[in-house]
Amino acid sequence: MDPNSQRQIKEEADEAGHQKPISGRSAVVGVVALLCVSVLIAILGILPRMHAEKTLASETNAMSATNVLVEPPHRGDAAQEVVLPGNIYAYTDSPIYSRTDGYLQKWLFDIGAHVHKGDLLAVISTPEIDQQLMQAKADLMMARTNSDIASVTAARYQGLLPSAAVSKQATETASSQSEAAKSGVASAQANVQRVEKLQAFEKIYAPFNGVITARNVDVGQLITAGTGGGPGSQLFHMAAVNTLRVYVAVPQDYGNSIKPGMAADLTFTEYPGRTFEAKVVRTAHYVDPASRTLLVEVDYDNHKDLLTPGSFTQVHFRLQSGAPELMVPASALLFRSEGLRVATVVNGTGGMKKAKLLPVVLGNDDGRMVQVVHGLEQSSQVIQSPPDSLIDGEPVTVVEPHGDGTQGAQNGGKS
Repeated sequence: MDPNSQRQIKEEADEAGHQKPISGRSAVVGVVALLCVSVLIAILGILPRMHAEKTLASETNAMSATNVLVEPPHRGDAAQEVVLPGNIYAYTDSPIYSRTDGYLQKWLFDIGAHVHKGDLLAVISTPEIDQQLMQAKADLMMARTNSDIASVTAARYQGLLPSAAVSKQATETASSQSEAAKSGVASAQANVQRVEKLQAFEKIYAPFNGVITARNVDVGQLITAGTGGGPGSQLFHMAAVNTLRVYVAVPQDYGNSIKPGMAADLTFTEYPGRTFEAKVVRTAHYVDPASRTLLVEVDYDNHKDLLTPGSFTQVHFRLQSGAPELMVPASALLFRSEGLRVATVVNGTGGMKKAKLLPVVLGNDDGRMVQVVHGLEQSSQVIQSPPDSLIDGEPVTVVEPHGDGTQGAQNGGKS
């Protein structure tokens, strides 16, 4: 080793032996700087992890939310159509009975025949009545003869009384007998008229314009007078079909909206696509407590003979409900123990959507759409066909239907 190198090494050793010690302030600054660097390194490592965990939680919540279709309620028509079943009856429906006994001599009209008031329907042979009439007339002749004799006797006594040829008592007796004989004539005359009336019942006439709907007798059959007490006593059955009555049991909810003069349409399965115009003529003004319905009569002009009594029909009423109410599908209703609910979508925290179950009061229900009277707003987003497991506050995801009818989520979610 050369002398220069040895000298350099010795100088460096001397400098190291004489170096100044580190002060306390410098040590504190160094420690703080070291801590800051450590905290910075920790923050730079923890924050991305926390962000990743938050993102993962948000995506997990979004994926676990129930997919729902929503639609606001729509306003119903101010005039709603109510369809109710109805039964058709003849305007006048009457059984025809005999008022006298006898045997059916002949009948002139059978079922389905259109007859007019006063047409002869049948003739009954009544030999007993004929004999009774002959006897009544003979009794009348005898009563008149006795009355004439009594009148002559009373007049003769009145003529002899001034000459005292007869007593006053005998004269009064003759006069009384004359009056009694006149009363006998009146009685016999009334009896003749009574039997003549019975004999007139041998002929059965149509009481009104209509159709023969039943014929229950035939020639030679024994006819008994009465009003249906015994079998076979009803001869014919008639119905007036130019105007038909349709009776409808209207539920109490609609009763106040049905007024006489309202138009109504009748539809029948045997006439597909065709309606028959009718008119409300009267109501019972009484709600049946058993069925809570109001009996309504609707009349139809049947001069074309298109409809028949006894048929079933659907009666269509157009009822004015005032201000149109909100309507929702019947499938949007949830039946819970606490009452009827409609599920809607509202804004939650963090931009998420959540379900809100609203208590509602319903009005009319046609099976497909229901009227919401209270509890819903026009701006409400009603969930269509909500699952039965849906609870209040549950996260949901609003989806839009695809053109093929399937659901497409806006931001993910489960169906």
